[in-house]
Amino acid sequence: MSLVATAPPSDGPIIAEVDMGVDSSAPVVRATVVQACTVFYDTSATLEKAERLLAEAAGYGSQLVVFPEAFVGGYPRGSNFGAAIGNRTPKGREEFRKYHAAAIDVPGPEVDRLAAMAGKYKVFLVMGVIERDGYTLYCSVLFFDAQGHYLGKHRKMMPTSVERIIWGFGDGSTIPVFDTPVGKIGAAICWENRMPLLRTAMYGKGIEIYCAPTADSRPTWPASMTHIALEGGCFVLSANQFCRRRDYPPAPEYVFAEIEEELGPDSVVCAGGSLIISPMGTVLAGPNYEGEALISADLDLGEIARAKFDFDVVGHYARPEVLSLTVTDNPVSAVSYTASSAAVKIDCSQTK
Repeated sequence: MSLVATAPPSDGPIIAEVDMGVDSSAPVVRATVVQACTVFYDTSATLEKAERLLAEAAGYGSQLVVFPEAFVGGYPRGSNFGAAIGNRTPKGREEFRKYHAAAIDVPGPEVDRLAAMAGKYKVFLVMGVIERDGYTLYCSVLFFDAQGHYLGKHRKMMPTSVERIIWGFGDGSTIPVFDTPVGKIGAAICWENRMPLLRTAMYGKGIEIYCAPTADSRPTWPASMTHIALEGGCFVLSANQFCRRRDYPPAPEYVFAEIEEELGPDSVVCAGGSLIISPMGTVLAGPNYEGEALISADLDLGEIARAKFDFDVVGHYARPEVLSLTVTDNPVSAVSYTASSAAVKIDCSQTK
């Protein structure tokens, strides 16, 4: 395997290509994980950047392209939104207003545009977004097929730490695994990948290409991804942003809490680490900590069966008479109405 990554100027191509020798008798899918930064607070410019990256990946034969967590809408790294127990600041409330404005409705015009991109470049697209549902935001992943159809979404079930201030919680109704011509595809976002029962729910749906958009660039992340690939007998595609301080608005509009004074414009605030791993635990591409890049590999789908010969976590290696999992997969709503609570029509002719 050979990997060539580049860190070009912002207006040039972002390319990482893999030339792999695989068994030509088995289905092979070329996949790309995008390692690039949001244009923060500018959803239109972010979508333009996404299309440029998608075009680059498609030009190198990619059939499946995975973008990072919160690529559309932005990952608000370093911000605390002026929140402390018992107190919120006016500046923090304004930050949330702007962040809410940069999010997207699902469905909505931005979703239509992403679907059109997937159809235009004939790729299966997995896109991290900040989803706006009224005045609640969700960290979500959207799925599109190569004909330009929106397939569905996954909402992050468990935001981490301060993320819980700004994002709502997903439920069991958005843990999809889509059976596509390039494999069975699903996603878990960042640290919810550490949730064994969530992973098991996805394994139970037969996931083959496990997408892991993330914001974690620490050296420990690849170990988690390798474990999931081995545990699930699936390909793992993890995409993270690579961001410098200059990619965010300048202070005082945007402040990295506690460390702002230590940062210069070129300081790296998210180092990437995107990678692709086979069901046998082999790192096929990455991790990349050098800059924005497209990180690609050819996925020999025959590796799934080869890996599960030894270990099929919800098949021959399961012990359902001892250990089992029940998933509540119906949507949960704060308000529900019965027929008896429907609006009552008043006959004004009977009134005086």
